[in-house]
Amino acid sequence: MNIAWIGTGIMGTAMLSHLHEAGHQLHLYNRTEEKARQLEQNGVTAFSSIGECVKDCDAIFTMVGYPNDVEEVYTQNGIFAHAKKGALLIDMTTSSPQLAARLYEEAKTYGLHMLDAPVSGGDSGAINGTLSIMAGGDEDDYQKAYPLFCCMGKEIHHMGKAGCGQHAKAANQIAVAGAVAAMSEAIHYMRMNHLAEEEALKVIANGAAGSWQLLHTAPKVLKNDFQPGFYIKHFIKDMKIIQNVMEEHHEHLLMLDTVCGMYEELQKNSHENDGTQALIKYYEK
Repeated sequence: MNIAWIGTGIMGTAMLSHLHEAGHQLHLYNRTEEKARQLEQNGVTAFSSIGECVKDCDAIFTMVGYPNDVEEVYTQNGIFAHAKKGALLIDMTTSSPQLAARLYEEAKTYGLHMLDAPVSGGDSGAINGTLSIMAGGDEDDYQKAYPLFCCMGKEIHHMGKAGCGQHAKAANQIAVAGAVAAMSEAIHYMRMNHLAEEEALKVIANGAAGSWQLLHTAPKVLKNDFQPGFYIKHFIKDMKIIQNVMEEHHEHLLMLDTVCGMYEELQKNSHENDGTQALIKYYEK
């Protein structure tokens, strides 16, 4: 299948590699063209414009940064204007549920099919092809996309109508926010009371407090490894999306709002390009 992939960042690069390994022909576009050119090889071709990239492709994936980036690549002489009729469009960016629903409706006016399909699992899940994928949109389109999703993920689910993939990812990020904060506070407590950190983590990570964050992220904290598997700036973006959704319901999520504020303080102190595990720095200020 001819597949266009737009957005060759940390996640996108790993994810598209699995589609290439499965034998698909990949067309790449990135706003910084050199990043896409570096990935060229047999069956993978980089293009200098979205129009050239998506032309004649059967499926078009997007994995970009922010909701405004999503809107830009689909509109403004982007994907909608250049994709062939009947193409399947799949946005895997963590974005706004409201935007996902609006783009789905707009895609139909062009004779195109669209899914929102954000992912969870971080850079390691993208590299290993073990992501959780949450799709919103029509069932028939989900079934067409399912074999492609299987190249990149293990837990793949149709969550409902357009926008529901993004709502599922929002719920995921709420849970992640609490887990990262809990992990950080636990490590801070260990340090304040001079516990052997590695031993203490082994004990709690395999008990009732166990979590993905304790198993996979906490060891990075102990090594002072703050390289981004997931950027603080992108996590703040996700939490802001959730806050906007909750404002429509005239409600606030106390835990999420608190964690978002902690990360925003780190952002003010030039940590926005650190990984989310750098929340420990909030406690060590």
